[in-house]
Amino acid sequence: MNVKYKKYIDYIVSDIEAPYFINVRDNYGLRPDEYELVLSKVFNQPFTIKGNNVYDTNGNQIYSENSNGFWVKKEYDDNGNEIYSEDSSGDWCKSEYDDQGNEIYYENSNGYIIDDR
Repeated sequence: MNVKYKKYIDYIVSDIEAPYFINVRDNYGLRPDEYELVLSKVFNQPFTIKGNNVYDTNGNQIYSENSNGFWVKKEYDDNGNEIYSEDSSGDWCKSEYDDQGNEIYYENSNGYIIDDR
């Protein structure tokens, strides 16, 4: 990769916001075969792209986006439990799990909390 192109990719990574697929295409003019260059730095982990969905190496969906720009980001713990989710409407939720995989804490953007810790 030449230096100028690498600087452009680094600029995109520092500037981009979700919805990622729409933005890399419409605002930065990247081709689908170039998306991984940007998204690999955005997600900072190995992943697979299927359509407008991004999956981690365990098959967990870590990002999804539709054609209207609605997006969802998710994070998982080492056991595959969803521990955080946020979407383009500003809604979010986070969870904690015990060693047996039981949810022991839940909180969302509406102020709803369950705490069984």
